Amino acid sequence: MKYLSLYCGKTMPALGLGTWQATEDVLEKALNLALNIGYRHLDTALLYDNEKIIGKVLNEWLSSDKINRNDLFVTTKLPPIAMYKEKVFNYFQKSLTNLNLSYVDLYLLHSPLGIKNVPQNKEDVVMDPNVNHLEIWKEMEKIYEKGLSKSIGVSNFNKEQIINILKNCKIQPSCLQLELHLYQQQKELVEFCKRNNIVVVAYCPLGSPGLKTYYEENNKKIEIPNLFENEAVKEMALKYKKSPAQILLRHAIDKGIGAIPKSSNENRLQENLDIFDFSLEEKDVIVLNGLDMGEKGSLTEWEPWGWL
Repeated sequence: MKYLSLYCGKTMPALGLGTWQATEDVLEKALNLALNIGYRHLDTALLYDNEKIIGKVLNEWLSSDKINRNDLFVTTKLPPIAMYKEKVFNYFQKSLTNLNLSYVDLYLLHSPLGIKNVPQNKEDVVMDPNVNHLEIWKEMEKIYEKGLSKSIGVSNFNKEQIINILKNCKIQPSCLQLELHLYQQQKELVEFCKRNNIVVVAYCPLGSPGLKTYYEENNKKIEIPNLFENEAVKEMALKYKKSPAQILLRHAIDKGIGAIPKSSNENRLQENLDIFDFSLEEKDVIVLNGLDMGEKGSLTEWEPWGWL
């Protein structure tokens, strides 16, 4: 496993397990499989509604001494409805209780946006684009100073929003988590983060087939490109005797970017982990870099699925 050094002095396994859209029975099985084969970085969020099952599995492993807490890296996130200074700590405590832990390793602001109301359904959500990030960040710093989260960071923030925090913080963000994959490589933002000692972690590093299901459930039709079918990726898979997924993950890892692919299949879980025995040649990295489509390559759009 490769480790990434965070600004706060902690290290993060470069490859982790994403858990969005994982149902309880499937997730419990996937977590046990993942921990068994060596995953130590787990990513969740309060709005995923799966922290409790993760806490259950972790408690079983920790209480039976099958794993040491110091070997785990657990990330969770403050939901948009809690993007107000008076709500931050209470919502953090909810996550800590759900996860059955005394601390988390990384706590992120899930989105720069807030949600003003407590709606009865998603159609009634009132988004708040003008939340005070600095007030909220001060509350995040308090959580860090109490030792309740070993590092703090942001997710889905842009360069200007991060600069605003950097100019006014006591403790800078250690991490930026964002959509990043072959067709949206976020090159400018990644370089900015590197210059400022902020580790970048990619969600949707393999694309996101689950998004198609999500959008369909919300009465939206959207085509999600299959990154595995890209001709350059397929050719490199043959060349290196690896799968397309392994080529895509290695492309991120070689650039010092973390990745949190989601899977519940034992073979794919193992495959995603088996990427540390090869590196891409420079000429192949150049080819993959050239497939970036910028914002046009984005697979996601903001949805108010965190209002609960």
